[in-house]
Parts: sequence; C-alpha cells; structure tokens
Amino acid sequence: MIRYCIIASLLILSFVACKQQRNDVSENETPEDLEAKAMLQGIWIESETEEVSFLAKGDTIFFPDSTSQPSYFRIVSDSFCLGENRYAITKQTEHLFCFQNQAGEEVRLEKSENKEDSLAFLDNQPEILSLNEVLKIDSVVLFGGERYHWYIAVNPTRYKVTKETYNSDGVSVDNVYYDNIIHISLYRGSVCLFSRDIKKQMFADDVPQQFLDQAVLGNIKYDHVDSRGVHFNANLCIPDVASCYLVETLIGFDGQMTKKLLEY
Repeated sequence: MIRYCIIASLLILSFVACKQQRNDVSENETPEDLEAKAMLQGIWIESETEEVSFLAKGDTIFFPDSTSQPSYFRIVSDSFCLGENRYAITKQTEHLFCFQNQAGEEVRLEKSENKEDSLAFLDNQPEILSLNEVLKIDSVVLFGGERYHWYIAVNPTRYKVTKETYNSDGVSVDNVYYDNIIHISLYRGSVCLFSRDIKKQMFADDVPQQFLDQAVLGNIKYDHVDSRGVHFNANLCIPDVASCYLVETLIGFDGQMTKKLLEY
C-alpha cells in the first residue's frame, strides 16, 4: 500500500511540474512570426514621400542616415519589436507594411522596387560622433599674494554614449557619441596641488543616472578663485538636446575636490 502511495505521489508531482513548465514556456517564450519576418526583408520607403525608411536584412534593421545604429528586430503577436520598443502592426503584405509609431500615428511603408535605393546602404557602418577635438587651455590667477596656474585638457575617448532619439517615422533609434575625459591640474608656483582625470561617472551623486547614461562630459571651464580655492564649472549634456547639468567643481588649496550642482 505504501508503495502505491509513493508511486501515485510521484506521478502527481511529475504532472504538476510538466504543467508548470508548459505554462512558463507559453508565458515567457512567445514564438516569433517567422513568415511575417520573411515578408519584411528588403528596403522599405514611405508611401507619400518615397523616402527610404529602412532596410530589413536577416534579424537587423538598418537605417539610411549615417548616425542611427542598426537595431535587432522581431515580429511577435502582430507587433514590430525593434530593440526594446514595440509597435503595433496594423497591416502587412508582401509589398505593404503599416504600424503605429511611438505617438500612435500610423506609418505606411511600401517595399522598394527601385535598385538605386540600395545606394543608401552601401556603407552599413554608421559613424560615431565626437563632440570635441583635443582642447587645451591654461591660465594664471592671483590670490592672497600667490600665483596659481591651472591647466585643463579635454580629451576625446572611445567610450561610447548611446542616446535614444526618434526618426522621421517616429521610430526609436540609437545615436552613438564618444565621451570625453577632462584633465585638470592646479599648481601653486612649482608645487602641484591637484592633478586628475575627470570622468562623467564622478558626477553620479549630482546628476540622475538616467540622464548621466545618455550624457557626455562636454567641457570644464574656469569660473573664479576665492578663499575656498579655484572654481570650475563642468557641463554634462545630452548631445543635440538643450538639456544640460552645470556642476561646480571646486579645487581647494588643500588639493581636495568638491562638487555642487549649480543648475539644470
């Protein structure tokens, strides 16, 4: 009797486990519509303007402008999934693709039959934008009978900053920029009081992380000198957007650096 109870219990547990596994698959692994994905392959243009919108090749969407990065795409449950964004498909055939953009407006695209449209994708390596060339500036200030020599060097790096924006179709695309590292040195006569590379991550306590992720450390400029030390202002901006944080960076005469948010 005990043996039969054990067998029955194992069968019940096995059934429950299999049912749970099927539920997990159905909830978390919605199958991709490969037929719809195959229909999307090719170059698509806007119906009214006949401007090239994108090229679907394999599982990647390429954009014709030189700054938008390629994006992985899927078609799942009548949705056009582009990167982390999802757009509802309103109609799709071999030669017509309609979906709702981020603003809820319908985007109507037609498959291109013009071979010249492929010229927009001859170079599928979008450029990464650098906001600054190497910039070096220094000056001498007098305070309390002492001469203080400050030195700033803005150095472009290969650290990539991704900014999300929207193209003419209202579709989210990523533009990539190079960040900067800015070196500051402060001397009293021949004595070095401070010398350090400044990176945008050092302002994490002053600037919201979501903003900082898309921002570039654009420049640090001299402001003034007083009894506390030499004051500089650091600009952290999202590229091509009138959105910046201005953070005071104070280099004290004791060689210590402190920061304070001035404005947004």
